[in-house]
Amino acid sequence: MASPARGGHVWVGSETGILKGVNLQKKQATNYRMGETTLSRQEAVTAMCWGDSYESEIFVGCFDGSVRLFSTEKGKFIESQDCHGGEGPFCGLAVLDGSLVTCVESGLMKIWRDSPSENVEIQVGPGVCRMRQNSQQRHRIATGGKENCLKIWDLHQPQEPVFRAKNVRHDWLDLRVPIWVRDMEFLPGSEKIVTCTGHHQVRIYDPSCPQRRPVLEVTFGEYPLTALSLTSDANAAVVGSSHGDVAVIDLRQGRLVKCLKGFAGSVRAIQCHPTLPVVASCGLDRFLRVHNLQSQRLEHKVYLKSRLNCLLLASREKWESEDFEPSINLQDEVKEEDDELWNSMEVVASKRKIDQDLGSQTGNPKLPKDPTVKNQKKMKKTKLCSR
Repeated sequence: MASPARGGHVWVGSETGILKGVNLQKKQATNYRMGETTLSRQEAVTAMCWGDSYESEIFVGCFDGSVRLFSTEKGKFIESQDCHGGEGPFCGLAVLDGSLVTCVESGLMKIWRDSPSENVEIQVGPGVCRMRQNSQQRHRIATGGKENCLKIWDLHQPQEPVFRAKNVRHDWLDLRVPIWVRDMEFLPGSEKIVTCTGHHQVRIYDPSCPQRRPVLEVTFGEYPLTALSLTSDANAAVVGSSHGDVAVIDLRQGRLVKCLKGFAGSVRAIQCHPTLPVVASCGLDRFLRVHNLQSQRLEHKVYLKSRLNCLLLASREKWESEDFEPSINLQDEVKEEDDELWNSMEVVASKRKIDQDLGSQTGNPKLPKDPTVKNQKKMKKTKLCSR
């Protein structure tokens, strides 16, 4: 079990480049950023991972190609590294033997060693949507994306993938089914891996089987699935869609178990607690939500002001007895974030409300109604009634 970390139970990365530590018991959030630079979408957080097994450090990947190291114990960023290479935002971060592993959308996966000459570059194919690390076999990495099939890599021998998925058979019209892997996660205790696709499918692949096609497929909803996480018992997967639908899929029977409510926008990240029956999620509606998977109840809902891209859920179990120390500059950072939002809005000229009694501001008073017109209408109504 990881040791307690200072600052929050959930760490969330926003589109404005701010790392947010959220205390769920007090529903408080602390904002952290690197230096005193102004907020910019070029510094949007696109990927995050723990820096060690004690959850005392977080690697934060930004849109500008930099990876920043945040200390949860000190409550501040302590280091920044330029990890330029390839094109597009980071699709995943990992740590292997003290070295940082990055992957960008263009398909360049790179292992950053102490010496630049020892860095390792691996081409995993263009259009990458997500890179995931096997938590039990940390040298195993999975990648996939749009028209980029699922691949599993052994970073000790990265020349070729150890598994390359095969596309499913043609549909009933004999048309090719497009490939669009959005997220994946390794099943603990086995070689199987679960994926979700942009064509609302959940699939299980078993590299130990001769066939490279999925051994199980479940369809959910009508919208692209954007995020996936396995429950603590690994018997089900929680998936979220671009329409704000979140569901629990049974991976043993291949069926929908339940749907979670309360969402209002595209889901960008989902993570289940490793031991507790809770799941955290965030997305474009700017809310962090924590649901109880057994009761389907929304336990926590925190508004975080910015559109949210990714999150890390602390693995510790006892939250109530922990202390939370807000950042000294929290109010200033929140104020700057609000200022950026207001400054980006277009100014609309307001119209003065015309007083119904005094007339408009131009000096033209409102003319009184002619009482004779009103009397004539009453007479006509009386005549019609008498007929």
